[in-house]
Amino acid sequence: MQEQLRLVSSEFKRYMFDKLPWGARLVGLMGPRGVGKSTMVLQHLKAQDEDTLNKSIYISADHSYFLTHTLEETATQFVREGGLWMYIDEVHKYEKWAIELKQIYDNHPELHVFFTGSSILDIMEGEADLSRRVLLFEMQGLSFREYLELFHGIKSPVRSLEEVLKGNVQIEGLNHPLPLFNQYLREGYYPFSKEGYFQQRLQQVVRFTMEMDIPHFANMTPATGKKLHRMLGIIASNVPYKPEATSLANELKVSRNDIPTFLLYMEKAGMIGQLRDETGGMRGLGKTEKVYLDNTNLIYAMAAENANIGNVRETFFYNQTRLTQPVVSSKTSDFEIGKYTFEVGGKKKGTKQVKNVENAYIVRDDTEYASGEFLPLWSFGLMY
Repeated sequence: MQEQLRLVSSEFKRYMFDKLPWGARLVGLMGPRGVGKSTMVLQHLKAQDEDTLNKSIYISADHSYFLTHTLEETATQFVREGGLWMYIDEVHKYEKWAIELKQIYDNHPELHVFFTGSSILDIMEGEADLSRRVLLFEMQGLSFREYLELFHGIKSPVRSLEEVLKGNVQIEGLNHPLPLFNQYLREGYYPFSKEGYFQQRLQQVVRFTMEMDIPHFANMTPATGKKLHRMLGIIASNVPYKPEATSLANELKVSRNDIPTFLLYMEKAGMIGQLRDETGGMRGLGKTEKVYLDNTNLIYAMAAENANIGNVRETFFYNQTRLTQPVVSSKTSDFEIGKYTFEVGGKKKGTKQVKNVENAYIVRDDTEYASGEFLPLWSFGLMY
């Protein structure tokens, strides 16, 4: 733990850092692989005083230590030695994590436990065993605003939707945001991009998620995991994908009834986003109108130079707004958020499609600043 703390930097903190109830008895942070959950926990620990640190322990649930020891007995021994704060990383890799966290919670009321899971799938599955006990939170990848700070040292406050609609998005020290925005679209969503070999690392994230995390959660065979990976490739080459279960099932040689379930697994795992026709959240009841890859980095990783720019624009808009807003499909345009309608396009995109729609905005790529109902696409990356 001490070695990890020495290595971690505290200069930049993710948007969730100040939102988490670090002092609660049992807190879980979920999210896709590679979005910075482990780093954030270590940053929190590094900020503690010496007395608190001496009563804290940071462990990874996939450590070989747990081949012969349990989480519950580790917690019991830690409490006996005066421990008060236990941080468990990668908890989903420990087979009976939910049952033992429940035991720890019930047997050690003085112990505070914070855990993370790279695969949100297992965390959601285990929630039933921890109902009424755990506070669960989700985290996604970097916003464009966060990318500017982490990669380029350019700080900017979070903007509300209303501020973005008014064009109140000027960033001090950045007069021309488009070059950095284009970099972000390709390699700016995951913090590990700073470590180099980004495409290789991202391909590994995709492979592990599709062929290991989801099959492990759903008790699938390795062969089905490979079909899931292929399914993601099919979606990537057709996004935004209009769900058509029969043809997709025939292509993969699986049951048509399995397709919606597979899509939901992929959505929870942070590989795709499903745009629905009514507000309902990730597991809402709305009908899926379009399937996107989760973020633009995935598009460029999987479609390379064949990436469709129209899809890139829509994917960015949906990815960056869905965290704070109820984004649904529009009957007349691309997206609706509350009373507002949004048509996303290039710098020549006009108002023809929404000319009779109230509270309609044209969101343009390759545009630096707002002008009336014309808004720059990049500005929607400042909302978290």
